[in-house]
Amino acid sequence: MKFGFLGSGKMAEAILSGMLQSELANPDEVIACDTSAKRCERINSEYAVDTASCATEMIPSCDVIILAVKPQVVEEVLVAVRDLFTEEQLLISIVAGKKLEFLRQQCGTRPRLCRVMPNLALMAREGMSAFCMEDDPLDEDCELVSQIFGSSGAVLELDEQYFDAVTALSGSGPAFIAYLLGALIDGAIKLGLPREAARLLAEQTLIGTGIYLQESGDDIGEFIHAVCSPQGTTEAGMKVLWSSDVFESLEKTLAAAAQRSRELS
Repeated sequence: MKFGFLGSGKMAEAILSGMLQSELANPDEVIACDTSAKRCERINSEYAVDTASCATEMIPSCDVIILAVKPQVVEEVLVAVRDLFTEEQLLISIVAGKKLEFLRQQCGTRPRLCRVMPNLALMAREGMSAFCMEDDPLDEDCELVSQIFGSSGAVLELDEQYFDAVTALSGSGPAFIAYLLGALIDGAIKLGLPREAARLLAEQTLIGTGIYLQESGDDIGEFIHAVCSPQGTTEAGMKVLWSSDVFESLEKTLAAAAQRSRELS
């Protein structure tokens, strides 16, 4: 099977890296296309895959094409190559905010379609990717998409109606979580910790908490109360959070990101 990347930015590179490291594909089974010669040179040097500067050189030879261009140029890109697609090909789009209906209008009737919302944590092989297929998808297409994105993290199939919320939560979420992490680090520095120590303590606490909750399945509210010893340090801190508007601010943050996703579509 031959895989093609239409656009080879950071997200595409993260997907490519996961596929190669998991041995889902070999370098000789991948072609990466990008208009930037510098980007093509880097991908070729780092991963030993073939590269192309023009999509017309790549699409006819690929079974699966991963569309990873900016939302602002996706229409132009697809219209330019729509006559090259075949019914045997699967087109997987990771373009933010662009629905299956839009993709179908631009690429024509021939390729099978899938839409995926991944996040940048794919670069650490701990990504979160949600995907949806057109009606009556092939079982092997669903399995292949799960394998591609599962090579770099967790995968979830969802109806497309949820994708604005997915985009806000897991797509944009890494930035929101990093912002909160930065606040914790700055607060620890003000308490006297060296910056390097504060960052390590905060990052590892975040990682450990996330892994524990994911593996245990514990109710988050019950987990918080379990950590809060009566009249202890955690309870003292949580009282500040419970009396603040942090919860409301995070809800507004997600709502704003979801709204922008709807506008992009």
